[in-house]
Amino acid sequence: MSLDVYLRDGTRHPATGSGIFIREAGRTREISREEWDQKHPGCEPAVASGLKEEDAYSDNITHNLGTMAEAAGIYKHLWRPEDIGITTARQLIEPLRAGLELLRSDPERFKKLNPANGWGDYEGLVEFVERYLLACETFPEADVHASR
Repeated sequence: MSLDVYLRDGTRHPATGSGIFIREAGRTREISREEWDQKHPGCEPAVASGLKEEDAYSDNITHNLGTMAEAAGIYKHLWRPEDIGITTARQLIEPLRAGLELLRSDPERFKKLNPANGWGDYEGLVEFVERYLLACETFPEADVHASR
């Protein structure tokens, strides 16, 4: 299970990258064709056609990192933005920035919350929040959507 986040601004955003996605370490990530060929020689990948017309940004992360996000004070901002009145990316910028600073300020505290099953980790949450914060800064007027 994962959390999927979307920023939607109603404009067409063309696909970038290879369109080849894999699931590993608690998140889905895009890899290059070269990386695919190294991992799966002789096999053709399924290629995604790109972002939906209205998605300025999308990303996902494992639910296993919810406890860590809660400890960083950003669980509801990520998993349940509608419950706290978050509707636009602009409203996420400061909370995500503060949560990211807290995560970075005490890595050992947060690493203790790494899931025992190894699916997701501190570094993955930090990278996820960094990417999401950058997207919110890039598309501040975009609508925020979370799918759990």
